[in-house]
Amino acid sequence: MKNILLVAAIAVTLSSCAVVASPVLGTIYTDVKAPLIATSNPVASKVGTAEATSILGIVATGDASIEAAAKKAGITRISHVDYEASSVLGIFAKFTVYVYGE
Repeated sequence: MKNILLVAAIAVTLSSCAVVASPVLGTIYTDVKAPLIATSNPVASKVGTAEATSILGIVATGDASIEAAAKKAGITRISHVDYEASSVLGIFAKFTVYVYGE
């Protein structure tokens, strides 16, 4: 009985999955681009990006905030924001924010 509980505990621990926010999710593979927000400001030429990644759902790092992406590109007036979410076999996931503006 103890062996079964030990195996079950190990299986649960090792079954962590790297998931990423997405309007749709593929169990094996996800690669989705989608809108996040829009403003009444005109579409502009500057684009800033920011990203966060996750490995096995155990370690996650990065700053995928709108503020970080806008700061990288020197954007003070945001036109719209899109994002891209990708995941492979629940092992690796990446979330990228694209900020457009002036």
